[in-house]
Amino acid sequence: MSERYSRQILFSHIGSQGQQRLRSSKVAVVGCGAIGASTCSLLSRAGVGTLQIIDRDYVEESNLQRQVLFDEGDAAQSLPKAEAAKRKIAAINSEISVEALVRDLTPESIALVEDANVILDCTDNFETRYLINDFAVSRGKRWIYAAAVGAYAVSMNVLPGETACLACVFPQPPVGTLATCETAGILNSASSFISAIQVAEALKLLVEDIASLRRTLLSFDLWSNERSELAAHSPRADCHVCQEKKFDYLTGKARPQITLCGRNSVQIHERERPVDFDEIASRLQPHGQVRYNEMILKFRRENYELTLFTDGRAIVTGTTDPAVARSLYARFIGS
Repeated sequence: MSERYSRQILFSHIGSQGQQRLRSSKVAVVGCGAIGASTCSLLSRAGVGTLQIIDRDYVEESNLQRQVLFDEGDAAQSLPKAEAAKRKIAAINSEISVEALVRDLTPESIALVEDANVILDCTDNFETRYLINDFAVSRGKRWIYAAAVGAYAVSMNVLPGETACLACVFPQPPVGTLATCETAGILNSASSFISAIQVAEALKLLVEDIASLRRTLLSFDLWSNERSELAAHSPRADCHVCQEKKFDYLTGKARPQITLCGRNSVQIHERERPVDFDEIASRLQPHGQVRYNEMILKFRRENYELTLFTDGRAIVTGTTDPAVARSLYARFIGS
């Protein structure tokens, strides 16, 4: 075994056998932003044999404060995050394999993660998390939820059939517009903190130390030092996903419809999502031009304009790419 992993092998819960298991494992990392970049770095250094990195976005200068795999050169070239991560990981650990997929994870593409031993959620929206949850429960596949915004970070392990799934804890997605890293900011320590938690739990799964897994929804605010844990050790008896097997996100029933809308525009049809224009305008003011009345809100940033309606529906002008429109909506409105 390589000297590279000698200190990790000395850790009794991993050892030589555990290191061999890591070498033969495949981990799907969905999203390569603040959490995903840290997660990929840690997993590659730990010697996980294959990393599958799925991300639809590209590197920007504002990412460099917290997305530890990227540098100024990546931002200057606007490299896709998945590809930039692959290049950096090749310099960190040339022994492992990296699959860089510049893709949007949708019901049509979710089968990409079929052969992963564990799926790690490093996304920025609940729509994708519910999709991962549906897929994982339907396939009996383990996954780990993780999120961070501001100084707040949260994570939960999901072992279908054993623990609560995401829908057990959050039967419905949060209503209204949500704080995002774009509008509320984020501490790099918050994303790095929850990434370390997520990776530690993933290593337990990969070496089959199931008894050591945390079975709670853990949340921590690094600024206020407030910490909480919510029991998630068993499925909720009336869960519509893991008990009733209703996979609305996997089948596309719960996914906002996206259509091309005229010239150089994409329309996102949210389902009666309540929107507070006063509140969201105050969050968007630092990031672009905002004007609104009681019927619509218009937000302009660089080459894009997002027109938001009172029911949550939006038209994104400046692109015909649904993935770009979805990304802008998630970043600035929340999803």
